[in-house]
Amino acid sequence: MGKMGPKPVVRNKRVVCSSSHASVTDTMLQVMKDGGNAVDATIAGSMIQAVVEPHMTNHTGSVSFLYWEADSGRTYQLNGSGTLVPGLPPFRPVPGLPGSHLSGPGHNPCACIPGFMPSMAALHERFSSKSWDYLCQPAIKAAKKGHIMSSFEYAALKADLRLYTYFPSGRSLYTPNGFLPDVGEYFRNPDLAETLQRLAVEGPTYFTEGKWAKHFVAAANNLGWPINLAQMTEIPPEWVDPLRYDHRGHEVIQYYPPQRTGVFTAIVLGILKQFDLESLGHYTESAEALYVMAHALRYAHWELGMLRDPAVFEVPIDRWLSPEFHAMIADIIWNSRPKKDLREHVRIIAGDAGLAAGGISPVATNAQNQPSGSCELSVVDLEGNWAQSMNTGQAGGIPGVVVGGVPMIGSHAKTTMAAPMEGWFAGGGRMRSMIGSTIVMLDGQPWLGLGTPGYVYATIPQVLTSILDYGMDPYEASVMPRMFPLYDDYVLEIESRIPKKVSTDLARMGILLRPLEPYNTSMGSFQINWRDLETGLLNSSADPRRMGTAAGF
Repeated sequence: MGKMGPKPVVRNKRVVCSSSHASVTDTMLQVMKDGGNAVDATIAGSMIQAVVEPHMTNHTGSVSFLYWEADSGRTYQLNGSGTLVPGLPPFRPVPGLPGSHLSGPGHNPCACIPGFMPSMAALHERFSSKSWDYLCQPAIKAAKKGHIMSSFEYAALKADLRLYTYFPSGRSLYTPNGFLPDVGEYFRNPDLAETLQRLAVEGPTYFTEGKWAKHFVAAANNLGWPINLAQMTEIPPEWVDPLRYDHRGHEVIQYYPPQRTGVFTAIVLGILKQFDLESLGHYTESAEALYVMAHALRYAHWELGMLRDPAVFEVPIDRWLSPEFHAMIADIIWNSRPKKDLREHVRIIAGDAGLAAGGISPVATNAQNQPSGSCELSVVDLEGNWAQSMNTGQAGGIPGVVVGGVPMIGSHAKTTMAAPMEGWFAGGGRMRSMIGSTIVMLDGQPWLGLGTPGYVYATIPQVLTSILDYGMDPYEASVMPRMFPLYDDYVLEIESRIPKKVSTDLARMGILLRPLEPYNTSMGSFQINWRDLETGLLNSSADPRRMGTAAGF
């Protein structure tokens, strides 16, 4: 089992991988030792991840995949999100209850068609070199044995226990004796082991057309969601060309809309590029740089309200990537700084503790309201193929229901401009989401691969700018304090490792810092691989905020 806190960096290897769980990392590494490629490792890693991290993902969620193929020199993107059923109203079987996944009536999770297994099938068919049965075995073994409940898993499950145990099937899985397994105890799911054994024999269609799929449809119908078996495969995963843009001599490759983080990051990096960052200093040590970063994040957040599925809406990508657009926004940010010292204003609204920067208790912060539920995989194989993949429980299945040992939490899809996930029930579009898998190219070759769960779209540009603009080592960049976009009330939530002088100088600009924990889990868990430019060998790291591990050989 991994641990939270500082992590060693794996350096100078030919093969590397990183994930949020030691069993997943070990599985991916073993697959590649057995001659498998990066896609094989991704499939096996995703399958076992949905067993050992049921608080983060499951076998009915969504998969997004970014892949650079060494032989062809091409980059591929797979959008394997769960899908809403066209023509059916949103089905929300669990009422709004306290918890990160249950944010009130009308915002509680919505049922959707699973995307996980169709995505595994698409990856296996196109790029895999190993048999389906082989890739299922680590997950089967883990399900049979059970996994040890970590403190992080316990806290995540406890926060949303009302959702997980709303229906009898959830209570049987999570609280068979009336309580969650305690930290350090085994969490067992024998029904899932049986389901995965059948999956290994019958293939991915077991989840889309076979017996499990039929049980899923029956469970949905019994609860009042009138889907049919044909709708399980109506909208298959989609291969698309990823988003590409240049930044300081690097080509950044990220997901194309409706996934939003690529455009968001391009806007933020484009705005920051207009400033002399070297003179301003790093945003964690300079109030002026932090002012610029906070406003760039805020502005990009506004723009995302207009970013939707290109199958349904026009999407003005070229305008968002335009240097002229970035320059205009940067000019507005810089020339709208306050003319007066606003420390007294901050003291009036927040008291002396607020002015002292860090004295305000972070009550009802955005961080505390972030749903958990995503896992990034980062892999480079012996052939030089690079894979970044996100699998998530957020966007699949029937909320609160367990079918054949497979737990589900549904989707946070809403039809609002501010929604982190947005979906439309007509028009044939897919849900937009915040997934930030990234590959950075240098001189036509992959140099850096990274991604994270958590508050993805805000944290990706923060880490990338630390690497690409400030020249930090990728692991060092992942350790730096991270923040949410500046709020409309001029409150900035940021991890509390900020010098007092910076917070005081920000108060002069009218910005109140609201400190988060020094290492806040909502700020993600970066999984990063990168190539040493001198030796050509590979390095890998896992973020200190969660329990991830990196490995290589």
